Amino acid sequence: MNSRNQTFVIYLLLFMAIITMLFFNFQQQAAEVRTIPINQLAADIEAGKVSKVVANGDDLTITYKNLEIKESTKETNSGLIDQLVQLGVTPEKLQDESLSIEIRKPSAWIGILDILGFILPLVFMFGILIFFVRQMQGSNNAAMAFSKSRARMMTGEHPTVTFDDVAGVDEAKEELQEVVEFLKEPQKFISLGARIPKGVLLVGSPGTGKTLMAKAVSGEAGVPFFSISGSEFVEMFVGVGASRVRDLFDQAKKHSPCIVFVDEIDAVGRHRGAGLGGSHDEREQTLNQLLVEMDGFETDTNVIVMAATNRPDILDPALMRPGRFDRRVILDRPDMRGRYEILKVHVRGKPLAPSVDLEVIARATPGFVGADLENLVNEAAILAARRNKKIIEQAEFEEAIERVIAGPERKSRLIHPDERRIIAYHEAGHAVVTNALPEGDPVQKVSIISRGMAGGYTLALPTEDHVLDSRRKIFANMVTLLGGRAAEEIMFNDITSGASNDIENVTKLARRMVTRLGMSEKLGPLVFGEKEELVFLGREISEQRDYSEAVAEQIDQEVQELVNRAYQQAKDILIKYKDKLIEVAEKLLEVEQLSREEFEAIFPPPVPKNAGIPMPVIGLTPGESAA
Repeated sequence: MNSRNQTFVIYLLLFMAIITMLFFNFQQQAAEVRTIPINQLAADIEAGKVSKVVANGDDLTITYKNLEIKESTKETNSGLIDQLVQLGVTPEKLQDESLSIEIRKPSAWIGILDILGFILPLVFMFGILIFFVRQMQGSNNAAMAFSKSRARMMTGEHPTVTFDDVAGVDEAKEELQEVVEFLKEPQKFISLGARIPKGVLLVGSPGTGKTLMAKAVSGEAGVPFFSISGSEFVEMFVGVGASRVRDLFDQAKKHSPCIVFVDEIDAVGRHRGAGLGGSHDEREQTLNQLLVEMDGFETDTNVIVMAATNRPDILDPALMRPGRFDRRVILDRPDMRGRYEILKVHVRGKPLAPSVDLEVIARATPGFVGADLENLVNEAAILAARRNKKIIEQAEFEEAIERVIAGPERKSRLIHPDERRIIAYHEAGHAVVTNALPEGDPVQKVSIISRGMAGGYTLALPTEDHVLDSRRKIFANMVTLLGGRAAEEIMFNDITSGASNDIENVTKLARRMVTRLGMSEKLGPLVFGEKEELVFLGREISEQRDYSEAVAEQIDQEVQELVNRAYQQAKDILIKYKDKLIEVAEKLLEVEQLSREEFEAIFPPPVPKNAGIPMPVIGLTPGESAA
């Protein structure tokens, strides 16, 4: 019994108790009361209407035929009335009106009230008994339902999500179209002896739309859809997870053909034997039951299991073998065209200004996934509403991009004029250096308005998406990061703590180039250090050194040399374009932020941009050069 029903029963019992008390009180006062004179009594006696007279002190109880009378006297007693009865007194002989009799005549309600007075207490006690019995049954039902599956079922009759609502992952939709066709027309595949994949594993970074894709498959196929999270299987009691897996698949078989979607399956699908509880770990029992259900003796059920994870490397190999999750669909970060299609989906139904260019927004958001783009559109709509606009303009989208990347503006933050000047030259240094490098990304915006934890920022975004980064591109990023520190040293002959995050990122890039990417000229194409991680924890805990102390010293020297070389190149660029550095910084102190057009009006790119990887020229004979 839920809390709502319990409250209703309690109020009902209270109501019955009140009604019972009111009935008892009314029964005591329900008699019809009237007063008659003594001469009327004498007449009734003579007429033979009185059957019995009983004296009790000053009170007389005279029983009429079919009536009960109780007498109340003022100046008489029972002896007088006895004499009247015995002498057969007549009404003419008694004219005293001071003596009266009070008659209580039973009303028609007396019999009903007698019955209710007997029944209502029994009903009240019976209601209390039923209440406690239901309470006990509710507790037992809750205990029994503890091992039931908590999957949420959605019917496919009225789909809320279809493939039209999923954009930017065309290859994944093609892979899953086969699953949709099998659920719609299974005979088409069975006639050819084909077996549809038993399970489909959706792999991708957080926010790439794995759950949305699973709902779209269900919506396209028009079949029931069971959704549950991997963490909902595991409880503190042993055996509950396995019981919930059995119950989930029992429900799915009753509604087949259907789809079972397990989100974040890595919560129960990690490598067995890696748990803290050994072979009796509750997660392992749950995983064992899941393996049995997915590939047991019953292989003719039209139940397709879909699961999502962003850590496929920690899943148990038995879960990934053919017959279980034998198809892996990758949902990667969308490219520029994919981001454009995703933006078109998210701006549906929103009033956009004619000047809004979604291609420009897609080009300015490299690395954004579907969830980021949805948040971007929502932030733009909020900004437009805050500014009391009826439509969303391009300015709101540009502001929303900066809010998502760097955080909201903090215009109220008070900064000392000297520090403000240092920040202006620091950000101008970043902008001038990246603009002067052929591999540097174009400057989109420079600002000295605080955002988030940063005192200022320089937004440099690539114009195209790149899967690979060349050594020159990574080194150019290092030079750009050190441009702020170099500008401080050149202009103020001093350095501040404002470049701490830049230095940290530069050091990580340099060490990654040397130890992980094999980009060191001295050490060659080698990987140094082996990562160790606990599968149960799912994260790296240490790095095992598989090289000597002499090699470790060479690695440190190479990292230091890369950083020093990048810093020196940044200083050389700023010294060469010192006048542009001053002009940009002074303009920032005046207007606080510069757009790409405003920045390039002060400092046009001195060299053509080449952010990609230089490709070899094919077909040239020795001695020829490319035009």
